[in-house]
Amino acid sequence: MSESDDSHLAELTAHELHLWRGEHHLLRGVSFALAAGQLLQVSGRNGTGKTSLLRVVAGLLPAESGEVKWRTHGIHQNFANYSAELAYLGHANALKGDLTVLENLHFSGSLRQGSSHQRCVQTLNELNISQCAQLPVKALSAGQRRRVALASVLLSDALLWILDEPITNLDTAGIQLVESLMAVHLARGGMILTAAHQDLLPSYANRRSLTLH
Repeated sequence: MSESDDSHLAELTAHELHLWRGEHHLLRGVSFALAAGQLLQVSGRNGTGKTSLLRVVAGLLPAESGEVKWRTHGIHQNFANYSAELAYLGHANALKGDLTVLENLHFSGSLRQGSSHQRCVQTLNELNISQCAQLPVKALSAGQRRRVALASVLLSDALLWILDEPITNLDTAGIQLVESLMAVHLARGGMILTAAHQDLLPSYANRRSLTLH
């Protein structure tokens, strides 16, 4: 994000979201608001709808009722603009196994404004994975693949991060690294909606929790 952005005007809101899966009423009137510099962590037992909620907010799954708004407008009114300000990381890393790490980053970047080779390398350095830059993704460990997926999030320059279990397959050092990157993003006026079994940035002042039942 640049210094001239209008992140202070951004707000993500969800109002009375309802979602059914067969006869299972998964989301029951879920509402929240998220503003610049805020972290909202969704928690709950497996099967309570954490991933489904994140997918609804990202515009990947329609809810039966309720509405998600970005900058006061429904996200589907101008979904191209919304998705341009959004970085979504799901359970799957969305990487192509036969491509190298750098090729994957260039490919994902091409779907947006693109990232220079130098910036891709710098981002891999930040994630302590630069030694894997020229390796095919299929040769990486699960933790290394997760770091590459997180590199795509960093390179997106998105204001809003939606992260589903971002620390999956990461060791203690990897978890600490992800938390530090999240803290930097929030300090710059970014916003994070995440679901994770472990509390992330538990002492962060603008951290809030949403528990699904």
